[in-house]
Amino acid sequence: MIVILNNGGQYVHRIQRSLKYIGVKSKIIKNSTTLSEIESDETIKGIILSGGPDIEKATNCKNIALNSKLPILGICLGHQLTCEAYGGEVSRAESEEYSSVLIKVKNHNDLFNGVPSEFTAWASHMDEVKKVPECFEILANSDICEVEAVKHVSKPIYGVQFHPEVSHTEYGDIILKNFCKVCNIETL
Repeated sequence: MIVILNNGGQYVHRIQRSLKYIGVKSKIIKNSTTLSEIESDETIKGIILSGGPDIEKATNCKNIALNSKLPILGICLGHQLTCEAYGGEVSRAESEEYSSVLIKVKNHNDLFNGVPSEFTAWASHMDEVKKVPECFEILANSDICEVEAVKHVSKPIYGVQFHPEVSHTEYGDIILKNFCKVCNIETL
């Protein structure tokens, strides 16, 4: 099972539905849920940090990103919180957009395995990662954002600025399946 920390984003239930479509059990939990509560449930194999409107109300996600032994996928705000937790910097986007963007994959790694080098994704760019932590590598960018996706260099921790869970994102199901593989969860 994958738990989805609810940071108040409009797509949190869509993440759960997208996981259901690929045959993965998931549960939405409060973003104040402690890491010890999560890790005490042996059925949980991975964590998704959802998007949301308020970085201040989601600071527990930073502790989870830093200390979890489970694989993590941060989406939008979850991506930003993960990078901040490791010393990255987040600020207002130069091109504040809520639209379709062309993602350019620089490193296919585990997350983008089977995904073309360019694809269209639905993204929200009010805030974005401006400085990547030293222990992360950039996996993808776009014309409006240099940091569309990242991976920790030694831990199974990923972040994406765009939304793989929505139908407007090409290959979003493959990206979610790839994350599930990292979690050792079989998909349809």
